[in-house]
Amino acid sequence: MNIRDDRRALHRIPELDRNLPETFAYLNGVLSKLNCRVFSPVEGSLCAFFDFGQEEALAFRADADALPITEKTGTVYTSRHEGCMHACGHDGHMAILLELARRLNEKQHLPHNVLLVFQSAEETTGGARDICDSGVFTQYNVKAIFGLHLWPGLEAGVVASRCQELMARSSEVNVDIYGKSAHIAKACEGIDALMAATTFYQKAMEMEQKLPNSVFRLLKFGKFQSGTVRNALSAHTHMEGSLRAFQDEVFDGLAAGLADIGRAVEAEYGCTVKLHLSDGYPAVMNPPELYDRVRSILPFRELESPCMTAEDFSWYQKTLPGLFFFLGLGDVPALHTDTFDFNEEILLKGADFFEKLAEMEL
Repeated sequence: MNIRDDRRALHRIPELDRNLPETFAYLNGVLSKLNCRVFSPVEGSLCAFFDFGQEEALAFRADADALPITEKTGTVYTSRHEGCMHACGHDGHMAILLELARRLNEKQHLPHNVLLVFQSAEETTGGARDICDSGVFTQYNVKAIFGLHLWPGLEAGVVASRCQELMARSSEVNVDIYGKSAHIAKACEGIDALMAATTFYQKAMEMEQKLPNSVFRLLKFGKFQSGTVRNALSAHTHMEGSLRAFQDEVFDGLAAGLADIGRAVEAEYGCTVKLHLSDGYPAVMNPPELYDRVRSILPFRELESPCMTAEDFSWYQKTLPGLFFFLGLGDVPALHTDTFDFNEEILLKGADFFEKLAEMEL
């Protein structure tokens, strides 16, 4: 087997969330033939520990879950699971770690032990947090963890990252505004949930735009539903959006501002505003000391700006020092689309990069 075979085999059997029996069976089938300890620290995860007789270890992570998307690539290795597809490159991430495992198996000495982590639920509820809570990094004395994501639009084969802000803290925002319906001819007898919602929306956008341009953040709404018929005031408006930022104080300030706007709209219109923000993932923040140390030994491209998408690798960084990278795919379809595919030769660049990291004295 090689890295292309691994990627294609995994691509054929995409599975969702934490229910990944075929995926983990394949991973276990490869890893169990190598000189490593294969185990599961928590349900929905698989780890492989390579013991080089050292006191400390480095960890490398790959996410393993897929997306509920019907594939339309037309490739010979297309998904065999209807309505499910590796449309975010996690099959490639796993293939890179399996290739790294085979290379580690051939080595006689490294300055660190190595722990490979395959996790579920990156696309849903954040399987990384469960692994962190398991205590596995303390048990194996892991001093740092590394991960990467395949990245369309970045030059093919290029490894890139940036210090501090890389990927955003993200939260889903739901707003429900309840008024009172009345015939438009008797509008004074009702409470217009549509008008109240437009005021909420305008004030929210004004609040976000007042922040300086130097502050990376995003507050947008993509769904707005209100009313039932043209000649009656709306009794209910539902809005769905996203709040993203990097610094907790910026995120928390915007969240508190939304709550203040809700109270102001309630007072102005006599309506009821219900605001809910999901927990989401923390921001992916590459720690400067580790970032500078790695880059001084192993150069990679520095990105000028962070990305506003989210990644649950951030949970690892809350537990121990960790660096996250992008591996460029060039001009390919976007992530999370039904035609996403890429040149598998690029995966070797990721395996090469991880191998060099594993060999470093940190």
